[in-house]
Amino acid sequence: MSKSNGGFVQPPWVYGPKETMDWIEATHPTKRDSSKKHKVDKKDTLKNIHIQLDLNVKQTRSTPSNFIFKFFCNILNCEKIMEDFEIIPTAELILRALAKAKFRNTRKIIVDKKIIYSHPEINMDIRKTIDFLHKSSINNAINVVIIASISDKEKCIAKIEIKKIHKKKEHSINISMIGEIKKDLYNSFYNYLVDKLKINKE
Repeated sequence: MSKSNGGFVQPPWVYGPKETMDWIEATHPTKRDSSKKHKVDKKDTLKNIHIQLDLNVKQTRSTPSNFIFKFFCNILNCEKIMEDFEIIPTAELILRALAKAKFRNTRKIIVDKKIIYSHPEINMDIRKTIDFLHKSSINNAINVVIIASISDKEKCIAKIEIKKIHKKKEHSINISMIGEIKKDLYNSFYNYLVDKLKINKE
């Protein structure tokens, strides 16, 4: 087998099986090479992440005054905790963290079980929804759900629930990322949250 001056591999003059396969591999690389590269890229991704965070803020426990109710509440784990933080500014910060991780579409926002924003068809609206929340008059909300997605090769949908009032063993922030996300994008998201929110690291 020989090479021309331009680097192109010439076909073999003697068409034996080995020479023919060598020529085919040199001129038309097989799909195996691309699949190996794809597997290497997979090492740089995370899949189906679930994070639970608690904020380092003042907590108020709502304990029943009646002894019997208190007894059953302890058994059934129904004691409620109220967190002392503003829920809408917290939601804004989490949206900014999602933007840092290249999330582009805010598919839905639910406040106190009421849908206030739903546009899954828009691809570049996450920063607009930050302004939308900032200008909203929802000051006394106790529960916010944000669903967002990445418009990229990695298909990833994030569901974030922020609860100002929750059960004793629950957490104030629950984050689920369904699908694949690059490690560096996830790190940008998480580091922004740690930097901007008062996270309880215990």
